[in-house]
Amino acid sequence: MKRRISDAINVFYQLTKRHFLVFFKNKVRVFYTTMVPLIIIAVYIVFLRSLELGTVENILLENNIKIEDNNQLWKMIEAVVDSWMLSGILVLSTITISIQTNNIIINDKENGVNRDFASSPISRKFLIGSYFVFNFIVTLLICFIVLIICFLYLAFMNEFYLTFTDVVMIIAILILSTITSTLMTIFICSFIKKESTLGSIIAVFSAVAGFLIGAYMPLSMFPSVLRNVCCFVPGTYSVGLMRFAFMNTGLEQLQSMLTTLNVDPSLFDALTENFGFSLEVFDYPLEVGYQAIVNIVCVLILAVMNIFSAKYLAKVTSN
Repeated sequence: MKRRISDAINVFYQLTKRHFLVFFKNKVRVFYTTMVPLIIIAVYIVFLRSLELGTVENILLENNIKIEDNNQLWKMIEAVVDSWMLSGILVLSTITISIQTNNIIINDKENGVNRDFASSPISRKFLIGSYFVFNFIVTLLICFIVLIICFLYLAFMNEFYLTFTDVVMIIAILILSTITSTLMTIFICSFIKKESTLGSIIAVFSAVAGFLIGAYMPLSMFPSVLRNVCCFVPGTYSVGLMRFAFMNTGLEQLQSMLTTLNVDPSLFDALTENFGFSLEVFDYPLEVGYQAIVNIVCVLILAVMNIFSAKYLAKVTSN
């Protein structure tokens, strides 16, 4: 019995190791997969950051607050805005990286590698499980690199207001988001047979996913119908949780600073409406705790969906 368990663990380990070797052997693929979220961060810093801060500046001017007279307040607002965007990009990275990592699965299908697996005594359960573990670990590792870069940027800009508890929470939410993204993208890729098809889907995901989960702009800016559609995207709740972890301490300090300056409380409400972490599901406010519950429910639903679609993941094609 022990020998059988040991052999099963070894087979699972060797399969997972094989996926890693194939993935990291292609240096161009690894480079591209890693660079995509970093390019998005660079685009934000160079082009979009000034636009986002311009929105805040207009809100301040409407409340008769001049930036040059409140440098400390402006620095705090910059920290909130940067944290808002970086947290969204981080969650988006779990989706884009995960779906690109699935290239291994599609390549095995298209090149008939899974035919060799099927003709061997290897259980399909081990093969399918190894795909999941491989995708999860690679996605999480690259996202940790992105997370470290986000932290370094905030520290360099003197905007790092995160506590130890915040950092632990961010890591936990990143793991949960990676699990969600892995289950979602592998389910989609279960039905894909060609790399060309996957390439088209990656292009669509890269262009659309950031908007659907509210990574680039608040969902409150979308039409009601589109907001309701976004409620069915699991990543939407991951973004809400990640923004809470990134921004909760900063928002508390911002609110305290505005109180000290005797600023109208409506200013804080106006700022958090555009750069907050609250969500509305069919116009019903969803608190952070419920966002976590919905996220976990999404994981369970996606897990069940993957159980039913698993046979397509390692299906031997007729080519």
